[in-house]
Amino acid sequence: MGRSSGIKAVRDVMNAILSVYPDKIQMSTGRRLLQVTRAFAAKGFPNCFGCMDCSHVYVDKPANALVENYFDREQQYSVIAQVIVNLDMRGLDVYVGYSGSIHDARVSINWSQLYRRVEAGTLFLADAVDLRYGVRTRGYVLADNGYGPLPWLVVRYSGVVQPPNETNFDTYHKSSRNVVERAFRRLKGMWRLFLCHHKTNMENLLQQVTDVRILHNLLIEAGIEFDERLLVDRDSDGNKRPIDLGMHEPPTRVSEDDATDGALAFCAALSYRMHPVMA
Repeated sequence: MGRSSGIKAVRDVMNAILSVYPDKIQMSTGRRLLQVTRAFAAKGFPNCFGCMDCSHVYVDKPANALVENYFDREQQYSVIAQVIVNLDMRGLDVYVGYSGSIHDARVSINWSQLYRRVEAGTLFLADAVDLRYGVRTRGYVLADNGYGPLPWLVVRYSGVVQPPNETNFDTYHKSSRNVVERAFRRLKGMWRLFLCHHKTNMENLLQQVTDVRILHNLLIEAGIEFDERLLVDRDSDGNKRPIDLGMHEPPTRVSEDDATDGALAFCAALSYRMHPVMA
C-alpha cells in the first residue's frame, strides 16, 4: 500500500469511529451522572463530575509552525492533551492542540468549549447540594495545582503547615485525582505511539486522540484489563524504570492569592466535610 493510500485508510477509519460513536465521550447525565456523583461523594466530594489533568503528546519537530512554542519545559517537542475522566477512567471530555510550552492554567482558561459551557450554566446540571458557609454546588471537577482554583475547579491547598481538615482534604483530593494518571497510563500503554515522538499532522491530532479515547472507553465498558507491566522500560544499564507518560509537574503552582472568594469558600466548605469522612 502506498503512503497516500495508507493515509486515506487511516482517515477513513478515524471518520468511521466518530460517525458510529459520536456520543461516546461526553459529560455524564441522568442515571450515569447519579452513579458518578455518588462514587465521588463516597470519597468526600459531593456532586463532583470528574478529574481533570494534562499530558504531553510528544511529536517530531513541527513543520511550518513556530517551533519554540512546541518546545516544552522538558526540552522536547509536544502538544498538550487535556482530559476529564470519572473514577472508572472513562473519558468525559478531551481537548488537544495547545503547544507544549503552555501552562496548564492557560489551557483551562482557553479551553473555549468547556469554559463557555461552564459560564453559560449548561455543563454542571446535577441537583444542587448545599454545603457549609452558604455554598451551593451543582457540579465541579478536581484538578492539580497547575490550575487556579475556581468555583467549578477544585485544587488542593498544598500548604506546608495545615489544619487537620485541610490535610485530610488534600489526602482525599490526591487519592481521587490519581485516576487521571491511571487513565493516561492505560491509554498510552495500549496505544504506544503516544509514548514516543512521532510525525503527525497537527490538524488531525485532535481527532486521532479523540478516536483513541473513544476506543479506550469502549474497552473499559467491555471490561478489558490492562497489563501494567507494559509500562516498565529499561535504561542503558538494563535497570527497570517507569515510562514517561508526559505528565509534567507544573514548574510553578498557581497561588491561592489569585483565587476568587467563591473558589476559596467552596474549598473551605468541602474541607469542612473531611473530618466525618476520616471518622
